[in-house]
Amino acid sequence: MQFVPYLNFDGNCAEAMAFYAKLFGGEIVFQSTFGEMPPEEGMPALPESAKSRLMHAQLKVGAQTLMASDALPAMPGLDPEVCGGGYRKPQGLWVSIAIETEAEGKRVFEGLAEGGQVTMPFARTFWSPGFGMVTDRFGTPWMVNVATQP
Repeated sequence: MQFVPYLNFDGNCAEAMAFYAKLFGGEIVFQSTFGEMPPEEGMPALPESAKSRLMHAQLKVGAQTLMASDALPAMPGLDPEVCGGGYRKPQGLWVSIAIETEAEGKRVFEGLAEGGQVTMPFARTFWSPGFGMVTDRFGTPWMVNVATQP
């Protein structure tokens, strides 16, 4: 079993995933917009502004996967609890990254913090040589945790 975080964005998913691919040294292996979806009977027409939003993106970093999409704007005919309710900021979660070295942890944390909001600066803790909490410029909350060094 593997848990795969699925992030949502408000129209800037492509930019966020390109940033994460560069920062984490990964590769975007799939990306498709809402405008590229085949039409389905009973589905309301997409507004032009929604067609360029990403319906789905998949980033591979080694054996790990991070998936994401842009939220659709509120639309008549779509259940806002399922889809089409507009973007909502993440609440009640953090994406936690386990990193092997303090130097790499600091590099990743500083990259995520650029243009974002630091909740807890990256520093030594009683459990780790490096830990920090930050919400990046795309609104995603991250915890960067360096594995305990022997």
